[in-house]
Amino acid sequence: MDILQSLLYGFSVAATPINLAYMAFGSVLGTVLGMLPGLGPSTGVALFLPLTYAMRPETALITMCAIYYGAMFGGSRSSILLNIPGDGAAVASCFDGYPMAQKGQAEAALAISAIASFIGGLLSAVAFVALAVPMARFALRFGPPEYFTLMVFALAATAAISKEALLKGMISLLIGLMITTVGIDLQSGVQRFTFGLPELQSGIDFVVVIIGVYGIGEVFKNFETIKAKGAQAIQRKFGRIWISMEQWKRSWIPILRQTPVGFLIGILPGAGGTIAAMMAYNNEKQLSKHPEEFGKGAVEGLAAPEAANNACSIGAMIPMMTLGVPGSGTTAVMLGALLILGLQPGPLLFQHHPDVAWGVIASLFLANVVCAIINIPLAGALVRVLSVPPRILYPLVIVLALLGVYTINYSVMEFHILVLFGLVGYFMKSFKIPTAPLILAVVVGQSMEQSFRQSLMLSDGALSIFVRSPICITLLALAAVSIAWPFVSDMIKRKEPPKPAHAPAAPEE
Repeated sequence: MDILQSLLYGFSVAATPINLAYMAFGSVLGTVLGMLPGLGPSTGVALFLPLTYAMRPETALITMCAIYYGAMFGGSRSSILLNIPGDGAAVASCFDGYPMAQKGQAEAALAISAIASFIGGLLSAVAFVALAVPMARFALRFGPPEYFTLMVFALAATAAISKEALLKGMISLLIGLMITTVGIDLQSGVQRFTFGLPELQSGIDFVVVIIGVYGIGEVFKNFETIKAKGAQAIQRKFGRIWISMEQWKRSWIPILRQTPVGFLIGILPGAGGTIAAMMAYNNEKQLSKHPEEFGKGAVEGLAAPEAANNACSIGAMIPMMTLGVPGSGTTAVMLGALLILGLQPGPLLFQHHPDVAWGVIASLFLANVVCAIINIPLAGALVRVLSVPPRILYPLVIVLALLGVYTINYSVMEFHILVLFGLVGYFMKSFKIPTAPLILAVVVGQSMEQSFRQSLMLSDGALSIFVRSPICITLLALAAVSIAWPFVSDMIKRKEPPKPAHAPAAPEE
């Protein structure tokens, strides 16, 4: 069968009533779990895993995929409305989504989030069908040196988001990398910076840092003004959940431009949606004609990362299905489910079990449509949270954050760490220190360190291993360009001759 015939066969499998019903169930469950701090797609898929024993393999995989996509759709809801990311991939949605909500544009923010996620997911599904095998082979060329330089590029691009605060961005980045050194060293087994506390031996979970810096930090910041506006809701009047034509004109190019970025990042095992969303946001800010609007409610700053993180989730399916290598934490759980069901991922999966392989691929298209249908009407109910007065809303945010971090390790120690990082977020906001570099460093820091040390072991300590591969050289060059480009573009603008003023019209005689 050629690709088109195989895809049509996949649709016949995915579109059966039982599979559509489970797809809708998975989309709703994923959306709800994505909105809750500390719970994400991997938690949702893991919770569903015991139910797969009594299901057909294709139905089980289709449902888990729907949970995955639903969580990527839902993760930005709490980012936009409460400044609390559901998971790491939704962090970039806070940067402009929450300011839009603060300006009374929550309906537009929720709508563009759903639209960008839908388009990013749909285009990535098309790319999955066309490029799965060659892209999976390309991903195999990434070893420890390539992963290290990829993360260097991602961190450099994020630190350079704000050229006027580059030094502060670098400080934020270093603090994030320092946080990742807490715990037992994975290679030597030595305890580092645990201060004798057993709870710190496993390190500091990045979700706790994210919720503390953004959620609790925002609450602490608003304590300064809550006495003056304690009885005033953020928004009282609500409109239709949709966007204006002007907002669409500003969004559609960033969506199309950053979807491939997210898709490519997703194919790389372990890269994840956080890197994809951050890189998409950085790219759009550097390409924008009005970068000063980013962080203040620019619709492009929300559309780009939303498209990228959904594209990333579909890209992560490629190495899992074609090579048996998980592209993310969620696909690692799904890989386990495949093995439990007696299926071996890889090229033979498409030959021996085409109903599973192509049914899942067809569900990529259908689940995105189902998620969009569910999320846009659901946003109409969620936006009403902004009508709750801050004196009631902020304590609810704190309770939600505490519940979210407790479910990670079921440890009271997480509460202390959460409050600590809430204070860190408060002071970073007060002194205008960018938080994005810190968050990305916390997410990738541990794997970055391991890739660096593995590279040195491969080269007997020679740093030249990071310039031996064309991929490494390209990524390091891109990292240098990311930091230098804002300054170069400023110099180019200064050297441009001023535009001549229009000559005044001659007076009539």
